[in-house]
Amino acid sequence: MEFIVKPSRLNGAVNIPGSKSHTIRALACGLLGDGESFIEHPLDSSDTRSCLNMVRNFGARVDTQTGVWKIIGTGGKLAVPADIIDVGNSGTSLYIGLGLASLVDGYSVFTGDHQIRSRPADGLIASINDLGGVAFSTRGNGMPPVVVKGRITGGTTEIQAVTSQYLTSLLIAAPLAERKTVIKVPLLNEKPYVAMTLCWLDKLGIRFAEGNYEVFTIPGGQKYRTFRENIAADFSSATFFLVAAAITGSELVLRGLDWSDTQGDKEVVNILKFMGAGINIGKNEITVSGGRLNGGIFDLNAIPDSLPALSVAACFADGETRLVNVPQARLKETDRIRVMHDELVKMGARVEELPDGLVIRRSSLRGCRVSGHHDHRVAMALAVAGLAADGETRIETAESVSVTFPDFPDLMKSIGADIKRMELQYDGTGNTGSDNR
Repeated sequence: MEFIVKPSRLNGAVNIPGSKSHTIRALACGLLGDGESFIEHPLDSSDTRSCLNMVRNFGARVDTQTGVWKIIGTGGKLAVPADIIDVGNSGTSLYIGLGLASLVDGYSVFTGDHQIRSRPADGLIASINDLGGVAFSTRGNGMPPVVVKGRITGGTTEIQAVTSQYLTSLLIAAPLAERKTVIKVPLLNEKPYVAMTLCWLDKLGIRFAEGNYEVFTIPGGQKYRTFRENIAADFSSATFFLVAAAITGSELVLRGLDWSDTQGDKEVVNILKFMGAGINIGKNEITVSGGRLNGGIFDLNAIPDSLPALSVAACFADGETRLVNVPQARLKETDRIRVMHDELVKMGARVEELPDGLVIRRSSLRGCRVSGHHDHRVAMALAVAGLAADGETRIETAESVSVTFPDFPDLMKSIGADIKRMELQYDGTGNTGSDNR
């Protein structure tokens, strides 16, 4: 599928969908609980459906027939999966799943799509082995397919958390180990996502001690409580609408956003405010209005998912913008530093690639054909760029937005974006036709 985008002025209000990060943590914690848990306003996307499939493989019963998902947990007694667990494109499900599998008295096998099979898991694999489990990559390269056998018993491990999901995985699993676990963390990227995990543990009665996010001590033999939790709107998804308003001189109201939530990507609001966008934070909504933007230096280590959208905002900011200290952006669905450099250059941007980020100078973007590289955040960022570029922009592999934000094009259209979906259809002759919607 392609998006076809033309310059647009936006106006109105958008209900931002639920947080992927919270939804997946809720499913994992519900799996471990003893009884019924309820997840209100979950994100329903291909990533969360991958997690649903995973927790069902581990023995949870989940009812998704209504807007509230009910999950009947295992009380920590996870089933041996009947089949290979395919996490699709969901890195969060993969990493959290490896930790869950370390609690299974038997073998679990994980795979995913071509991007997942290129994502490193070596640090997490080593820690599972340190804690008494057995884990290995079938190809010996630290990447999926990965086999895990439990149960972990506890002990001490040291992990370089190049992605916070390594640490989140261990923190969720360790309370159900037989004895105490000590996790030493000499490197931690994306700290707010660990804070989110700790918030979930705290709510569900899990005891732990944390020393400056460098050492975590978790007593073993614990139990997860059941819960009823409302999933807050996703600041990562809201980022694209925030940037869209800022670069098109538009005003939008984004509903459902809770400023008190632990999501790290809410920092994008402060970054855009610093750059010159008008921002008003209300109760469960944020109003953003575009204006003259200025560049700056922004450390994105805690919020790597914001790099694609903020690199687009930087193209419309006076002077120079430096997005730095985010080397882990190269380890996501794509190497997002390289990909955003290459695609923005096609549109006429003045961009320099750094080992840990991008340097971008004010540019006059022109519409052209670009690729989302099967990366949902890249595809959405390029669609936003097309709203303020001259001429028509076509974004290939746009179907990837279903990973976290299947309603993205429809919500954009609802506020005035000139965006169409073109479904590519094979006509049996070696050519493709199209269906514009």
